[in-house]
Amino acid sequence: MVANPDHLVISMLASPATAGLARTLIRPRLDKWGDLHILDDTFLVASELINNAIQETPGKNICFRLSRDAIYVVVAVWDSSPALPQTRPRTQPTLETLDLTPQGWDDNGGWGLPLVVALAADCGCKPDPQGGKWVWARLKP
Repeated sequence: MVANPDHLVISMLASPATAGLARTLIRPRLDKWGDLHILDDTFLVASELINNAIQETPGKNICFRLSRDAIYVVVAVWDSSPALPQTRPRTQPTLETLDLTPQGWDDNGGWGLPLVVALAADCGCKPDPQGGKWVWARLKP
């Protein structure tokens, strides 16, 4: 893979603050590329992919990559787990079933991966030859 200095690639600790840090770094990059109109979608996709990596490898390093090619903005997250992402059955949370604990507030309903699929032009998962996997989504600006 050829490194492009315009791409954002950062290794981060898989913790509850990781998705927020990534969102902070996304805005200036999309602004530089003239793609701020997809900011909300990019925030959501990045947050979902990062939160899935955190669930798979809590406390370990993950890698976040935001890149741009001729057509797409690409959000990719690497984690060391070989387990492929799994779509859970979606549920409609109610006030009685909503989990507002710090550990569960972002895990209500199984909507994460279906949202990524709906917002992305393409998405998938690819094993990394060095171990773990990359989960990625392409967003059309």
